[in-house]
Amino acid sequence: MTSPPPRGALAGLSLCMLLASLGTSIANVGLPQMAEAFAAGFAAVQWVVLSYLLAITAVLVSVGRLGDRFGHRRLLLAGVLVFAVACAWCSAAPSLGVLVAARALQGFGAAIMLAMTMALVAATVPKSQTGRVMGLLGTLSAVGTGLGPAIGGALIAASGWRALFLVMLPLAALAFVLVQRTQADRDPQPAGAGRLSVFATLHDRALSAGLGMSTLVAAVMMTTLVAGPFYLSHGIGLDPAQMGLAMAVGPCIAALAGIPAGRLTDRCGSYATTLGGLLCMLAGCLVLALMPLGVTGYIGALGILTLGYAQFQAANNTAVMGNVPADRRGTIAGWLNLSRNLGLIVGAWALGAVFAWGMGDVHAALPAAVGRGFRLAFWVASGLVALVLLLACARRVKTLQASTAP
Repeated sequence: MTSPPPRGALAGLSLCMLLASLGTSIANVGLPQMAEAFAAGFAAVQWVVLSYLLAITAVLVSVGRLGDRFGHRRLLLAGVLVFAVACAWCSAAPSLGVLVAARALQGFGAAIMLAMTMALVAATVPKSQTGRVMGLLGTLSAVGTGLGPAIGGALIAASGWRALFLVMLPLAALAFVLVQRTQADRDPQPAGAGRLSVFATLHDRALSAGLGMSTLVAAVMMTTLVAGPFYLSHGIGLDPAQMGLAMAVGPCIAALAGIPAGRLTDRCGSYATTLGGLLCMLAGCLVLALMPLGVTGYIGALGILTLGYAQFQAANNTAVMGNVPADRRGTIAGWLNLSRNLGLIVGAWALGAVFAWGMGDVHAALPAAVGRGFRLAFWVASGLVALVLLLACARRVKTLQASTAP
């Protein structure tokens, strides 16, 4: 019988993942107050969010290579420290420019935490339990993203927007202590390991398929965040409070489904559970593409789509990270997180453009036009999920070929 993973080590990794995702969403709710405090327009204050996301995307692979070179634990501790310093700097920012710079530094720390957390999973738990830990991390990512606006709203009402960043300081201190005490130091890799890892990544077809799948699936999920608010408000006519409740269904389901999805992956294998998750996603997308206007149908289809996503994420992350050698874990974890971030960007840009094209002028569009654009976007999303199914089958073939090669 496999012994349970060390709770302290898992708690430290989990808290790092939670902080990185919380940093993504908690600042959004404070943008109106920041705009008022700094007498800035929406386009300017939006960089408080964009600088964080762009910093993460820009350095994910690089920090993965640094972790392989100098040690995953050592770099994770440095990332938590950078994140904490940036939180303090954000809370004390005297101008919008300083706040944007501090958020970029915070994103750099978050990128380190994201990459090193996934890299340390294989060193923390037995291979037979990798799936459930990946599911746990997926759950915490969803919890952090989903709870950010709710926590942020309460903090702003009580203490103002600067509390959005101060609240993360004690959590970062706790994460630092847990990682320092529970993660063992390991020998850093030779200087050429990172360069070899990037070369191998670009030429490993099975691995490239897993990263490509992650990108396309993230793009599909971003469609719900881009088109969903317009569909619920302009198409169905929900007020902001009702719209917020409807959109909270996805993160709640992802949070509840993450750990069971990981356990199912450990029990049934990553290939079968990847296919199951993708088929569930395809069903959800098709329902969204075919359904008439209505909040009940939207919530039901979103639930199906999110369940499939939670299962796919746990299974695909396990497949990508499960057999990575120790000297490549940081690099591959960086690539995996980068693929997801790129997918979010592509989804917001490309599928958002499809939705806008089908809807027409958002200010003049009638509910029927909004519904038409929404359904068109999810027809395209259905095609992307079908493509991911083909990539999953191709990855399976490449894996079998590699295992039977002399």
